[in-house]
Amino acid sequence: MKRFQNTLFITTQDSYLSKDGECVAIHQEGSLRGKIPVHTLGSLMLFGQVSCSPFLLGHCAENGVTVTWLTEYGKFLASMHGLTSGNVLLRRAQYRMADNEKQSAAMARAFCIGKIYNCRTILRRSARERPDADLDDACMRLSDCLRRLHSDLTLDVARGIEGEAANVYFGVFHKLILNPEFPFSGRNRRPPLDAVNCLLSFLYTVLVHDVRSALESVGLDPAVGFLHRDRPGRPSLALDLMEEFRPYLVDRLVCTMINKGQIKAGDFNYTESGAVVLKDDARKTVLQLWQERKRDDVVHPYMNERFPVGLLWHVAARLLASHVRGDLDAYPPFVAR
Repeated sequence: MKRFQNTLFITTQDSYLSKDGECVAIHQEGSLRGKIPVHTLGSLMLFGQVSCSPFLLGHCAENGVTVTWLTEYGKFLASMHGLTSGNVLLRRAQYRMADNEKQSAAMARAFCIGKIYNCRTILRRSARERPDADLDDACMRLSDCLRRLHSDLTLDVARGIEGEAANVYFGVFHKLILNPEFPFSGRNRRPPLDAVNCLLSFLYTVLVHDVRSALESVGLDPAVGFLHRDRPGRPSLALDLMEEFRPYLVDRLVCTMINKGQIKAGDFNYTESGAVVLKDDARKTVLQLWQERKRDDVVHPYMNERFPVGLLWHVAARLLASHVRGDLDAYPPFVAR
């Protein structure tokens, strides 16, 4: 199993990273702020005006450390990684499976089942704490979506059920948010138009980065998916695999941050275009809470083993690779208990 590694987030503008022996040296405001051994890192995420020396980039590539560049506000720009691990036979099997309509539909249904199951679990937990007829109705509708997904459906039908479930889930998501300063009337993005959607979009971007790195580590092609089809520049398989983790990790964390007052209404900037973006200090707080969440322990229902949350997508990538190779009859999505 891949050893649990951390992601180094650099959000301070005009930072410069260089190679110092076997370490990443962090320079800010003309002075050395710290050194981190490369072997303790799994990836670097650089927000905004952050630059790296060519020697550091080469060292990261040699040591399997993915480097991702994003805008200051979290929009993905580019990613760099070294030689692909795994073998060509795995990728050829993946491409054949993606080109097979029936197999693609089966994979898409598995990802959708994991996502909808975890959405229903979140709503049920909230309904137990604060009984609500709308939440109960939403859970029943999600259960119906899950029942239909267990049939032998086409890819388009599976996508339609997933879209229906998403509308049901986000239609009652505002009931999970207890702070009236954070209104939520539905999912919107590109750009997010309220603080809740801003947090969701930002952490979804961080999550897809981690999932993409996990897929690359086992030799799968992150660009070739099943639920999400091929599009230039889009990590379709990473978007597929992250679906089951979005409710359990991102959505729960966003609600917790808001309800506990860890993020406040004043932590956002509102642009003339209507877009909402996190302020610098708030972004650092969100990333710190994300890293802390990844260190929590969880028991995987299929593996029946306890390990850090941050390993979930690495385990999922290995299970997915086993299925693509033919070692597993089906891909078992992660479902929260």
